[in-house]
Amino acid sequence: MEGGVEITLTIIIIIFTCLISYQAFNDSRMRSKFVMHPASVNEFGQYYRFLTSGFLHGDWMHLGVNMYVLWMFGEALERFFLAQFGDLIGRLVYILIYLGAIILSSIPAYIEHKHNQYYSALGASGGVSAILFALIVVAPWSGITFIFFPFFEIPFIVFGILYLVYESYMSKKGEDLIGHDAHIAGAIFGLISIIAVSYLLKPQLIDSYITNLINPTFR
Repeated sequence: MEGGVEITLTIIIIIFTCLISYQAFNDSRMRSKFVMHPASVNEFGQYYRFLTSGFLHGDWMHLGVNMYVLWMFGEALERFFLAQFGDLIGRLVYILIYLGAIILSSIPAYIEHKHNQYYSALGASGGVSAILFALIVVAPWSGITFIFFPFFEIPFIVFGILYLVYESYMSKKGEDLIGHDAHIAGAIFGLISIIAVSYLLKPQLIDSYITNLINPTFR
């Protein structure tokens, strides 16, 4: 938006998620009602939890990391979708991938823990992982500088690998409510969804994805 700050769909998602998460920080009843609790879904049919759990977070660090990664990668992916598919379709594809990943990434936890009254999970990480790995397909060797690594750029694909290694480690520890298993599921969904959408809407993009992957160009 000329002459001002552009309010992107990514920013809207971040603002909305921060507001909902903050409210849940101070309202344990709200948190319990909307967190992903597979046993409640199985017993009472509370399927809304597949989506609502993606707007809750365990603490400020969990929220901050997720929203930071979403901002860093989501803005770039959103611009790509708008450029390739147009404003309306581009935004629709973006939000469907994000929300679809939040929902689908909770399915493994539901299947595994639907009879476990003591298991629950929350976080937008399934959606964030999908956005991250969709962008990796688009530009695997593009680099970005993070506050975590301020002195050099990290290629998207390298960051994605490090991200999954960390999440796998945290999942095995199992010491928090964060749905670490959902991160891997979200990543897989992101990879599959962008390839499927591109094939349906603009098949020639598939060739460019393959070319970008096998011909590393650090930029």
